Amino acid sequence: MTQAQVIGIIPARYGSRRFPGKPLASIAGKSLIQRTYENAKKCSLFNHLIVATEDQRIYDHVLEFQGEVVMTSPDSPTGTERVVEALSQIQAPDDAIIVNIQGDVPLLETLVIEEVVNLLIQNEQEVMSTAVVPITQEAEALDPHIVKCILDKTNHALYFSRGLIPCGEFRQDVVYYHHLGIYAYRKEFVRHYMTLDPTPLQMAEDLEQLKVLEHGFRIKVAIVESTSFGVDRPQDIKRVEDNL
Repeated sequence: MTQAQVIGIIPARYGSRRFPGKPLASIAGKSLIQRTYENAKKCSLFNHLIVATEDQRIYDHVLEFQGEVVMTSPDSPTGTERVVEALSQIQAPDDAIIVNIQGDVPLLETLVIEEVVNLLIQNEQEVMSTAVVPITQEAEALDPHIVKCILDKTNHALYFSRGLIPCGEFRQDVVYYHHLGIYAYRKEFVRHYMTLDPTPLQMAEDLEQLKVLEHGFRIKVAIVESTSFGVDRPQDIKRVEDNL
């Protein structure tokens, strides 16, 4: 059986509220989006890797470093919607696996991408996958900016929250998981996702992956080791540079 094509899409939005122009921010001589793109390109599973942006400056910049890029609408409110819009502009087989890679995580380990993609390659019944990393520090567990995930016995997501789950308080005898914002989907499923109505828990937590669970679909989860982090504020640039 021929393996499905794997297409990586990196949503890159210029108009970040906390860090306007973030994808073009310089990190040791290269932009954030270039570093993210080149880092993801190390994954040999990708047949194509594409930036999806709403901004002409980012579009032109990606072409300058010889990356693949498509222009999407400024009205797409989420990364997933930008991914689906990008899919409408490229030729992707119906059985393709689509990987949504955050544009502000320039040091994401190749092994993490491979683990998430392989969950779909090796399990034909799965429609969507993501990754988590165990939390070891109480401060990280209590941080509302870090999304937590709880799993069932088959490593499918039961719930995601910005609050501390399970228990609501940090305990040494409980394993907590930090959700990493990478997703792989089957092409037909991510397009179906866009037809689903918003759901109460999705809106309460402001986490789009909860819509998947609330509509009765499952998300397979890889438990990985990762020290990657997102660039959320200008001061995070130095942290990336210190880890290059």
